[in-house]
Amino acid sequence: MSIVKNLPFEWRVGLRYTRAGKRSGRNSFISFISLISMAGIGLGVAALIVVLSVMNGFQKEVTDRMLSVLAHVEVFDASGVMPNWQAEAAAARKNPEVIGTAPFAETQGMLVREDVLRPAVIRGVLPAEEPNVSDVAKQTRRGSFSALQPGAYNIVLGIELARALRVNLGEKVTLALAQGQTTPAGVIPRLRSFTVVGIFEAGHNEFDSALAFVHLTDAEKLLRIDAPAGLRLRLQDMHRAPDVAQELKASMPGDLVVRDWSKLNANWFAAVQTEKRMMFIILTLIIAVAAFNLVSTLVMTVTDKQADIAILRTLGASPRSIMKIFMIQGALVGILGTALGVAGGVLVALNIDVIVPFIEHLLGVQFLSKDIYYISTVPSDLRWPDVSKIGGVAVVLAFVATIYPSWWAASVKPAEALRYE
Repeated sequence: MSIVKNLPFEWRVGLRYTRAGKRSGRNSFISFISLISMAGIGLGVAALIVVLSVMNGFQKEVTDRMLSVLAHVEVFDASGVMPNWQAEAAAARKNPEVIGTAPFAETQGMLVREDVLRPAVIRGVLPAEEPNVSDVAKQTRRGSFSALQPGAYNIVLGIELARALRVNLGEKVTLALAQGQTTPAGVIPRLRSFTVVGIFEAGHNEFDSALAFVHLTDAEKLLRIDAPAGLRLRLQDMHRAPDVAQELKASMPGDLVVRDWSKLNANWFAAVQTEKRMMFIILTLIIAVAAFNLVSTLVMTVTDKQADIAILRTLGASPRSIMKIFMIQGALVGILGTALGVAGGVLVALNIDVIVPFIEHLLGVQFLSKDIYYISTVPSDLRWPDVSKIGGVAVVLAFVATIYPSWWAASVKPAEALRYE
C-alpha cells in the first residue's frame, strides 16, 4: 500500500478505475467488460504461443528425421570425382564444427521387381564410415546395414520402397540406370541385379519411399568412376551449416562445390516459414480484436467519469494528466491480459505431451493415428524469442487501443461536463 501511495496521482487514479467498482451497476459492468477484454487478450496470446510451439515442434521433428539420413554439409569436387577424399576429409575435420565425414556417390535409377517399377535415389556409401554422418545403420529394422560388401551387389531399401516393390530380405531387385549402353539395336539402359540385405525406416516418407543404399565400390562401378563423388559431413550444430559451408569452401584445397542441408530442402523450409508467418498474422488478429475491445471499455469509462474528469481539471490537472490516467488504465488491462496469456500458453506448451494424451483418452479419439501419420504424437518446441515477440505485440496493440479514448477524455470541457451534475 505504501508503494501505491508514493505513485503519481495519475497512476493511483488509473489503478482505481481498473479495479472493479461495487457502488454502481454501471461501474461493475465497465469492470466486467474490462475483464472480458483482458481474458480475450490472454486467450489470444496463449493460443498463439501454443500453436507456434506445436508448429516448431513438428518442424524440429521432421528436420531431425530428415537429417538422420541427410548430411549437414556435402562437398563435391568440380571434376565430378574426389580421388583424394581421405585428404579432403582430414582438411574438413580441421574445422572445429565438423565431427564426422564419409565418402559417397549418388545416382538416380529405376528399381524393378516383376511388374513393379519404382524410381529411387541410389547412394553408394562405406558401411563403416556412414554412421559418422547419418543414423541409417541404427534405423535398419530388418537385416543388417553392414551386409553391404564390395562386389556383392547388395542393397538396403527404405521400408516404403520395399513395400511398394513387394520384396523381402534375400530377394532380388533389378536396378536400371539411365546411362545406357549403345548396341546395334540402339541405346538401352544398363541393368544390374541386387540382393536385398536390409530395410531401414527413417520416419520420413521422402526417404523411406525413394532411397536405397549400396556399397560405394558397387556404386562407382555402376557410375563408371574410379573414386567417390564427394564427402558428406556432420556438424556439432546443424544450424551453423550455412556458415560452416562458407568456411570450408575457403579453407579446403581444390576447386570444390559445397552445399548445406538447408539448400537441399530450401522449398520445404520456405513453405514452413511462410505457413508460420501466416499463422502468426491470423492469430495476431485475435489479439487485435480483444485489444481493441479496450476502446469500447475506455469510451464507456470516459463517459461515466466525465464529472470526475471535470473536477480533476478544475483542481488543476492538465489534459496530459487526464490522458495519462486512461492510458494507464488500458495499458494495465493489456499487460495483465498478456501476462496471463503468456503464463497459460507457456504452461500448455511445456506440458502438451501430457495434455493431448489426456484429451484423447477422455474423448476416446486419436488426433494423429499411427496408421496414417508418421508422427503420431503432438510435439512442442517452445522458443522464448517467439514468446517475447507475441507478448510485445499484444502489449503494443493494447497501448494503441488506449490512444483515442484517452485523447477524448483529455478534451472534455469541465463546464459542459458539470452542467447537468
